[in-house]
Amino acid sequence: MEQNIWQLQDAKSKFSQLVDSAIHHRPQFVTKHGSNAVVIISFEDYVKFIKPKDDLVSFFRNSPLAEIELDFSRNKDMPRDIEL
Repeated sequence: MEQNIWQLQDAKSKFSQLVDSAIHHRPQFVTKHGSNAVVIISFEDYVKFIKPKDDLVSFFRNSPLAEIELDFSRNKDMPRDIEL
């Protein structure tokens, strides 16, 4: 089984191996002073992570506010007088 938790000094000295493990296996965790610091993931996993589940049109159509009537009419009154 591949190692997926790295101490920072090991991650620095074996960075190529760390990157290969992230690409070909699973996310790699790097610790600093014994605490979780960062996660290294493949670019493919990153794209999946940031990609929205729906497109913008579907998002608005499925919104709970989609059925609310909005009033887009403008006030036709003249603006107030301002002394300069």
